[in-house]
Order: sequence, then C-alpha cells, then structure tokens
Amino acid sequence: MNLHVLPVRTAGAAENMAVDFLLLQRYPEPAAPRFRHYEWRGPAVTFGFGQKIAFVRDHLAADLPGDLCRRPTGGGIVDHRHDWTYALVVPRGHLLYDERASQSYRVVHECLAAALVALGQPAEVKTACLPTAGSETCAPGPGVCFQRAELYDVVNPRSGSKIAGAAQKRNKQGLLFQGSIEKNSVGAVDWDAFAETFAAALGRALGAPATETPWPEFQEHEAEGLIEQYSTPEWVEYR
Repeated sequence: MNLHVLPVRTAGAAENMAVDFLLLQRYPEPAAPRFRHYEWRGPAVTFGFGQKIAFVRDHLAADLPGDLCRRPTGGGIVDHRHDWTYALVVPRGHLLYDERASQSYRVVHECLAAALVALGQPAEVKTACLPTAGSETCAPGPGVCFQRAELYDVVNPRSGSKIAGAAQKRNKQGLLFQGSIEKNSVGAVDWDAFAETFAAALGRALGAPATETPWPEFQEHEAEGLIEQYSTPEWVEYR
C-alpha cells in the first residue's frame, strides 16, 4: 500500500476543516494512508475542538480579519496567515494507529524535522519538557499554538523557538493529524521541495511509499453538508 499524496487545494477555513475530516471518514480507499498540503483562500484562524470560544476570542486581536473555525482535532489557536498547513490520515490497522498519541506525534514530527534539515534548515524534535503547574505531566493546556513549544514539537535548536505543531483525532476509521509550520520561524525554504521531501519521509516511516494520487470523489451531499456544518455558529461556538 502507498501513501496517497493528494493535490494541493485552496479553500476557506470551514471547507479545509471539512475536507480533512472527510479524508478520515469517507476516503474511497480506507486502507491507504493519505497526505495533503493545502492553502487558504484568505486570512484564517482555527482552534482545537475542545477549546472554549470565550478563551479563543479573548486571545485573538479584536481586528484580526478572516475566517474563524473550530477544528475536528485538538490543539491550540493557529493563525494561518503565514503557515504551511498539512493533514495526514493513518488508517485503522496500521501500526502507528495503535501507538500512544505522544508516539504518533513524535514520529510525524521526526519526519518533518528531517525534511527541513535535508533542505538546510536547523530543526529538531523537542524531547524534554517541564511539567505544568500542579501537574506531574507535560500535557499542554489550551493556548496559542506558536507561543511555546510542547513535547515533540519541532523547534529551532539554536533559538529554541517553535517551528511546527500538530493536533490529532483518533476514531474507528483512523488517525487524523492536522499540522502547521510557522514560515517566519525558518529561513528561505523551497516549499515545493519541502512537500516532496516531507511526504517521502512520511512514506518511509509508514512503510508506504509516497505516490501522487488524484483527488478522491466524495459524494456531493456529504461534502456540502459538512462544509455547511463547519460554517455555522453552532459549530464554531460549540463550547
């Protein structure tokens, strides 16, 4: 089985989030891992499924333009105006699907860091963290994604600044990653070369060679219905 590398698409926040979820739920070849990089039609901010909308609004600039959408995955608040965004689905039954969330997070970010290093950028996976106040664990709380690095995030080893983070959702269909690279935290990168190098690294880690694959045909009513759902105040203000 190959890693299906899908064509780049540009869309608004609700559509991008809906399509990522469809790739998890309704992919025509459910046993195949699939990967995509995508662009944003305009300024957009997404935030983790479990975050409270009041917290999100308190941490956004009052004049921040663009779309605001709740992700199907967890994680913090991500401003997508200057990032490189991707989604990866690992199907149920794959060895990585059965790993703990921290392990799957580490594997994906090791691939990402290796791709940046291959292109001459300083990058490494953060392998130590400090427990949060009142806790013996390093589990992150709600927050703004690129303000600080958590365990197994990708960081610049020279400055310690965070380069990339991701969020996950695991269900009976598979494991969805939604990840983001802050472009301003790295030097000049050929992003087309990065996409190819990153996908190849993921393919090796998954034991599924990266292969360019045409866009899947979803049933029209499923895509339209989910995009509409992700556009509603009920979804955005769910919590």
